[in-house]
Amino acid sequence: MRMILAAAALSLTACAAQAQQAGEVRTPEGAVMQTSPDLAYAPGALTAEQLEASNADIFAQNSLNVFRRFPRELTADMVRFYTEALSLRSLNPIQLTATQQMILTGVGSGQVKLSAGQQGNRLYDLEGGYRGGTGIRFFVLSYPDQAVVSQRFTDAGFAAPAFVERPDGLSQALVQDPAGFDIVLLIRPEAQDHSDDGVGVGINVSDIETSRAFYREFVGLDELDPVEAPIMGTTFYPYRRGESFVLLYHLGDNQHPDNGSAGMQYVVSDAPLAAARGAHRGVTVETPLNRLAGFDLTTVWLNDPDGVTNYFAQVGPNSRTARGQN
Repeated sequence: MRMILAAAALSLTACAAQAQQAGEVRTPEGAVMQTSPDLAYAPGALTAEQLEASNADIFAQNSLNVFRRFPRELTADMVRFYTEALSLRSLNPIQLTATQQMILTGVGSGQVKLSAGQQGNRLYDLEGGYRGGTGIRFFVLSYPDQAVVSQRFTDAGFAAPAFVERPDGLSQALVQDPAGFDIVLLIRPEAQDHSDDGVGVGINVSDIETSRAFYREFVGLDELDPVEAPIMGTTFYPYRRGESFVLLYHLGDNQHPDNGSAGMQYVVSDAPLAAARGAHRGVTVETPLNRLAGFDLTTVWLNDPDGVTNYFAQVGPNSRTARGQN
């Protein structure tokens, strides 16, 4: 049986390598990436054990990064909201193309990446907020002082958040960014300011057990105990990567799927291995294994069971990240 499994795994690896063609592809952010067969592992290079493992062994950043994609005309308001009202650290932007810029903000060792323009065939439907449909429906940001947060919102020209007390004694508020995406503001006295403890990602899923298996067994996030969320009327299934966490839950009737407004990125040491593991499991490929030469990046974009982008990025020694320029 072991030999049969190994043979099947190597066969899948070979298929994945053969499917990788030379050419250009675009990411959901509009960046043009170069594909090439030599990026993938050669047939037979990986064992069944390597292919069947999760990607926990290749994480290279103690957090995850998130994307927030929005209509281009809202760029100024979005930047003001994230850098002034939410008070996230401004980082140097990335110029992806002549017309496409990635605006970066810092949350601990991770980032919230603001991308103007809604590219490709992704679905953008935030109707109903966190209850409305599948996909990433909210971020969680933590702060130590409620009064300071409220003052920042009003100073930036936004309404002060309406905080409520939770059963555990903490306070939280639900606000929306200028493009209609929900943000949960959590007040914890021990939190670092500017949400430098990291970011949380709330994903409304169509099938809890299928998504739990994906994030535990393929992505490789640490699974925590379920948490009741009476204010939001659901149960969260938390998964952690260092400073960051993912909250899986199910609410509503799945009538408003959104797989474009937000996405996730993992910085890893071996993007081709993540691609091979995805091919082995039949994970849907959004953007095949590719290289962004000017940024010394090798990446693969894979989709979770509801089409949420899970982007694995391997940074080379000449990347901005390696040079400490983020």
